[in-house]
Amino acid sequence: MKKGHLLNTQISSVVADMGHFDTLSIGDAGMPVPKETTKIDLAVTKGLPKFIDVLATVLEELQIQKVYLAEEIKTENPEQLVAIKQLIDVPIEFIPHTAMKEHLRQDKAFIRTGEATPYSNIILESGVTF
Repeated sequence: MKKGHLLNTQISSVVADMGHFDTLSIGDAGMPVPKETTKIDLAVTKGLPKFIDVLATVLEELQIQKVYLAEEIKTENPEQLVAIKQLIDVPIEFIPHTAMKEHLRQDKAFIRTGEATPYSNIILESGVTF
């Protein structure tokens, strides 16, 4: 059995397949996911699991070099922004939410949580461990 905290088979597979500059997104229950993007649906009910808990677990396994957040999170969900900043130590680029939705077409996958707060979405850009 896997020793790490990340037990979900689909997420583990995507993380293992990530290369330098590949992207993986995690988001709230309302984010529209394009048909061509793999959606890993973890949502059980409103608020479960929480976005921040899923993000923290993925970050234990995935080396990142940059993240992208919606510009709107600054005013519409500042508490979530603070929580995200506590977990990461890489540059943040703020982009319009519409650009974030369009970027989903390029992601290896989108992990859907049960989060029900606005703009709780993040794009993780993979780094290297060497």
